[in-house]
Amino acid sequence: MSDTRRRVKVYTLNEDRQWDDRGTGHVSSTFVERLKGISLLVRAESDGSLLLESKISPNTAYQKQQDTLIVWSEAENYDLALSFQEKAGCDEIWEKICQVQGKDPALEITQDPIDESEEERFEEMPETSHLVELPPCYMKKLLQLFQVCEDLDNREGLHHLYEIVRGVLFLNKAALFEVMFSDDCIMDVVGCLEYDPALVQPKRHREFLTKTAKFKEVIPITDSELRQKIHQTYRVQYIQDIILPTPSVFEENFLSTLTSFIFFNKVEIVSMLQEDEKFLTEVFAQLTDEATEDSKRRELVNFFKEFCAFSQTLQPQNRDAFFKTLANLGILPALEIVMGMDDLQVRAAATDIFSYLVEFSPSMVREFVMQEPQQTDDDVLLINVVIKQMICDSDPELGGAVQLMGLLRTLIDPENMLTPTNKTEKTEFLSFFYKYCMQVLTAPLLANTVDEKNNCRYGVSSASFQSGDCTDFV
Repeated sequence: MSDTRRRVKVYTLNEDRQWDDRGTGHVSSTFVERLKGISLLVRAESDGSLLLESKISPNTAYQKQQDTLIVWSEAENYDLALSFQEKAGCDEIWEKICQVQGKDPALEITQDPIDESEEERFEEMPETSHLVELPPCYMKKLLQLFQVCEDLDNREGLHHLYEIVRGVLFLNKAALFEVMFSDDCIMDVVGCLEYDPALVQPKRHREFLTKTAKFKEVIPITDSELRQKIHQTYRVQYIQDIILPTPSVFEENFLSTLTSFIFFNKVEIVSMLQEDEKFLTEVFAQLTDEATEDSKRRELVNFFKEFCAFSQTLQPQNRDAFFKTLANLGILPALEIVMGMDDLQVRAAATDIFSYLVEFSPSMVREFVMQEPQQTDDDVLLINVVIKQMICDSDPELGGAVQLMGLLRTLIDPENMLTPTNKTEKTEFLSFFYKYCMQVLTAPLLANTVDEKNNCRYGVSSASFQSGDCTDFV
C-alpha cells in the first residue's frame, strides 16, 4: 500500500463554522473490538499517535466531495473531514464505507441527511430544502432553460429561476456544487442570480466577472488545473460574499458546505503554489531584478501581498509551511530591496508583506537581520530600511509610520524574545540593535538638538528631515 495514497489531513468544524486542522497522518479501516464495528483510524505521521478513531455507522451520512474529501457528522454540531493527498486513497476508503453501509460507491452521499427525528429542527426551512436528491442532469437542464428565458427576455421565468437556483444553493450539497461551479455552468449560475425579483433592474455580475475583474498572471501559470482552481475559487467567493444576501441566523449553517468548498479550494491552491518552486523562484528573480519595469514589479509585489493575505485563512500548520517556503526562497532579502524603492505603492505592499512575516515569526526576522552584517558588503540593513521608511513617511496621517512602528516594537520587545529554543536571542539581538540601529533610530532627534557638525556623524542633516529627503539616511 502506498503511504501517500492513505495520507490524510483530519479536520473538525468549530463553533464559528470554520475548519480546524487536527493533524496529518495515515488512515486505515479495521475492526475495533471496543467499538464493535469497522472503524476509520488515523495515526499521526509524526509520532504514530491516534488522531481519529471513528466507527463507520450504518446510519451516518458520509459525503465524498471534490474527489479527495470525505465529510460526515458524528454528533450534533460535530463535523469531521478527511482530506486525502491522492484520489486513489479517497476512493479506497469510500468503497469501504459504502461496503459497510451496503451502498453503491458510485454515489457521493451514503444517506439521506434528513430523517424524521430532525423534522422539527428544519420545519422553518425554505420549501426547496426538502428536495434532497436531484438527478445529475437537473442543473444542466435548468441552466439551459435559463439561456432560453434570457434570450426571450422572459422576466417572470428568470425570477423563478433566481428562486430555484438560490434554493438549490441552500440545499448545501457538495455534489450539486461540483456541477454548479464547473467551468461549463458557473457563469449561468451567476446569471440566474442576477434576476432577483426584489430588484427593478438585474445586477450585472457576469459583466463584472468577465470584463472588470481581470486575472493577471504575474508569471505564466503553466498548470491548467491550478489556473482553473484559482478562477473557480474567486467566482465562488464572489457568489458567497457579493451575490447571495446575508443569511439569517437560521440560514447561515445551511451554507456550511459552500464555506467548506471555498476553504478546501484555498488550501489546495496554496499547496500547489508552494510545490511549484519554479514559479515562485521566477517571481522572486523578477521582483529583485533591477531591469524589471516598475509596473511589472508593482504587480509582482502585489501578488505576494495577496498571496500572504490569502494564507491567513489557513490553519496554523498550513500557514507555517507557507511562510517557511517563502523564507527559504528569500522573501526577506527581496523585501529589503523593494522597501527601499521610490514607488510608494510597492513600498506599501512590501510593508504589508513584512507585517505578515513579523506576525508569523519575529525570531526568524531577527535571525536574518543579525546575519546581514556578515553576509553583505554594503551597509544597508533591513531593519534600518524599516526605520527609514517609518521616519520618512510622506502620509500626513502617518499611517505607514504607525504600522512600521508597531512592527519595530514587536521586533525589539524583550518579552517577545523569551523563547526556550534560543535563550541567547534577547542578549544577541539587543546588542546587535544598539550597535547597528540605535544611532539610525535616534538620528532625527539628535538632528534637532545638536549642531550640523555632529549631525554629519549620522549621515543626516536637520534640513534633510525637514524637507523629507531621506535618500542618505541609511
